[in-house]
Amino acid sequence: MRRLTDNWRSTTARLVLIYGSFFALWGIVVIGLIHWQAASYLTRVSNELIGRQANYFSMLDEPTRRHALNDYVSLETRQLNAWGLFDAHGKPLAGTITALPSQVVINGPVAIVPQGLERNDGHAHVSVRAAAVRLDDGRILLVSRDTSIVDRIGTIILQALLWGISLTVVPGLLGGWLLARGPLRRVHAIREATLPIMRGDLAQRLPVSRHGDELDMLAGIVNAMLDEIERLLGEVKGVCDNIAHDLRTPLTRLRARIYRLQQQFDEGSSENATLEACLVDTDALLNRFRALLRISELENQQRRAGFDQVDLAEILQEVHALYLPLAEDRGQQLELELPPLPPIRADRHLLLEAFSNLVGNAIKFTPPGGHVDIRARAAEDGPWVDVCDSGPGIPDDQRVAVTRRFYRAESCRSTPGSGLGLSIVSAIARLHGYTLQIADSENGARLSLHCRDAASA
Repeated sequence: MRRLTDNWRSTTARLVLIYGSFFALWGIVVIGLIHWQAASYLTRVSNELIGRQANYFSMLDEPTRRHALNDYVSLETRQLNAWGLFDAHGKPLAGTITALPSQVVINGPVAIVPQGLERNDGHAHVSVRAAAVRLDDGRILLVSRDTSIVDRIGTIILQALLWGISLTVVPGLLGGWLLARGPLRRVHAIREATLPIMRGDLAQRLPVSRHGDELDMLAGIVNAMLDEIERLLGEVKGVCDNIAHDLRTPLTRLRARIYRLQQQFDEGSSENATLEACLVDTDALLNRFRALLRISELENQQRRAGFDQVDLAEILQEVHALYLPLAEDRGQQLELELPPLPPIRADRHLLLEAFSNLVGNAIKFTPPGGHVDIRARAAEDGPWVDVCDSGPGIPDDQRVAVTRRFYRAESCRSTPGSGLGLSIVSAIARLHGYTLQIADSENGARLSLHCRDAASA
């Protein structure tokens, strides 16, 4: 099932996010540099202007100075300029400023008065820059200007940065999401096409669009590889099937002739015993060829057309009842743990054959006095069936090999068998889309068949 977050896991979306992050970071650096240079320049110009104005007013005579100071205030329509005249002790004498701020140094550099100045004209300014000079007669002249507009440059640039990033990153993210949808949709289609291939249907091929892009090139390479694999496996399978089919008839005739020949000798004679051994070996060969043909039949995907809803609990009970006498003859305990299980869609006869092989193998490799447990458990994506035994177990490096045809571990060479039982179980599992897992149990091996629901696969 596709999720919304899947679009952001694609390479296209990640590239968009990476480039978008670099762009946003670089935009912040660039606009921050612009803000710093603009604020520094405007601050320097404001300080020079206020300092020059203060020095200019200090050099005028008293009548001209008073007229110039009044013009300094009245000509500024926004009432940003202010001045004050104080005696040598800081007592106000004239002007709109009524108190000397502590931040201002007389005949010093321009100072910032963040809390504003005390004025008698009803205007209040938040950010003020002021300069004070001492006149020739000892009085103090204070000149100030409201520079809040200059200080707002940072806010204006920050707002421009936020708007610029939002108008760039948001469409970029939306475009990345839209660009990622197409390739991701095709990847999902390729994944859906590979599911039958993973189940053994090598006739399936990956979809190829008309775009001819990288995904199509990769799909074409995989399809060519599948063509060659299907051809090679078909040749090998055909040879094996033909050998098994062609040899089964002469072996059947050979067994019949041996049997007829055996009837000509007394039951206790050495000739009869020798021919009996020949019959046993011939039956073993026939069983192997039947198993090979059975695996080939199971690998034919057309068998899936006969699937139906089956009761897994009923199948396990039948297998338990079938093998319980055999386990008792060997002095073994065969236990069945069976909770309520939902019905599954499968071929009943094939599942019966699969679980019969699993339980039969467990009994065969469990020593006398041991125990074999059949445990079923329900899960959201389909029930699990575990067959546990107290036998020698299966080493880690052989757990994949034991599902191959004719494979037998060195420790099991003396045990009767053909090495095809787990191959049949594996073929039935692949046909149903189930999973066969081999692990360790408390004292031996645990073979688990996950009857996965096709809807959740």
